[in-house]
Amino acid sequence: MAQRKTWLQIHAEYAVAYALMGALRYLPLSAANTLARASTRLLDFAVPKLRRVAMTNLSFAFPDLDARERKQIVDGVFRSVARLLAGLARFPSLNRGSIAEWIVYDGLENYLAAKRLGKGVLVATGHLGNWELSAFAHALMTEPMNVMVRPLDNPLIDRLVENRRGLTGNRLIEKKHAARSVMKALRNNEAAGILIDQNTTPAEGVFINFFGKLACAGSAFVKLAYHSGAPVIPGFALWDESLKRYTLRFYPRVELRGDAQADTQRIHSILEEIIRRHPDQWMWIHRRWKTRPPGEPPLY
Repeated sequence: MAQRKTWLQIHAEYAVAYALMGALRYLPLSAANTLARASTRLLDFAVPKLRRVAMTNLSFAFPDLDARERKQIVDGVFRSVARLLAGLARFPSLNRGSIAEWIVYDGLENYLAAKRLGKGVLVATGHLGNWELSAFAHALMTEPMNVMVRPLDNPLIDRLVENRRGLTGNRLIEKKHAARSVMKALRNNEAAGILIDQNTTPAEGVFINFFGKLACAGSAFVKLAYHSGAPVIPGFALWDESLKRYTLRFYPRVELRGDAQADTQRIHSILEEIIRRHPDQWMWIHRRWKTRPPGEPPLY
């Protein structure tokens, strides 16, 4: 169990985060991007465990790549996090008139078709690209949605981030209160975005094949779909280097068949395919394969 932060740690971390968010918001964009990259390079240096975890994960997922190629992907991950930070800091300055400078749609028809069914929409998303910008921008360009969140370890930083998340009318749902709140939203024909890509415990999930290795994935997502009848569509905000902005891409509806293990596998196979196309935009620094089947030794 992680140690609880002291009052001094909480306030020191908040002071740094507050100053960084302020600088990233008000500096010219080119300077803000430079500062964000410097910040993630510092994070990489100060917490070497993150890169070690990423390199281990990549050895599972891409065994044919050499160390140099894996390092290039991890470098890209930190650049992706830098872009996310720069965008998050500028949320208060973004509006319907300026949001197109940051992000455009691809596949909005898939979302609208799901919405017309009248049972709400479950958007399967993950820590890929800019998950903060995706819901924020969708609320400006189409309509607000419900977003499931896990509170950050630092309550002051959590409040800072949550204030930005809610600026465009999105409704935040804490994970511990999720089922009832999500079901209510779906009954009102609202959309709910849920991050599905993190490690979980056997009590909360099922083992699926993810990049050729068993991973424990939460099954609550498909069970919400069963109980509500809501259609499931994957959605991600992916950085397009040629456009120098993000594309919020909604994929076609995923047909579920009523088997929690098979349906969870089906959704994660789609996620894996998308990550393979954009490997430097996924959070490889998370210990995704931490939970092991009974009898298997730890991987980290």
